Amino acid sequence: MRNLLRAGASGVILLLMMLGAGLVLWIGVPLAWLYIGSQVQGETNSIGTALAVTMVGVVVSILLIVPVLGWLNRKHLELREARGLETHGATALEAVMTVSVAVAVVAFSVWFFVIAGPGPSLAPSK
Repeated sequence: MRNLLRAGASGVILLLMMLGAGLVLWIGVPLAWLYIGSQVQGETNSIGTALAVTMVGVVVSILLIVPVLGWLNRKHLELREARGLETHGATALEAVMTVSVAVAVVAFSVWFFVIAGPGPSLAPSK
């Protein structure tokens, strides 16, 4: 990780922007489209419409975010080259995506096991 930070202050800013975009990709997009889908289902009483809107929205959002991540990664590589640092096999984007996925998994686990609590009871109702 120390090698990734050698690109200077602008490189660190680009890394933080990539991390933010990665978190939006793994956490923000699913949450936003689940919320939007729930609103569509509430208004139309159609789960099919809600699922269609959610799926299309997720795909379009991902197709918009991924090129931005690629552009940020290219800019980070350009900064490293401008400072005379060698470019090796692993890119900053690989490290950032790994960290953002780990953060997303931990956040989901905390929500699922701690905040949401147990699901509905399967005991027979009387």
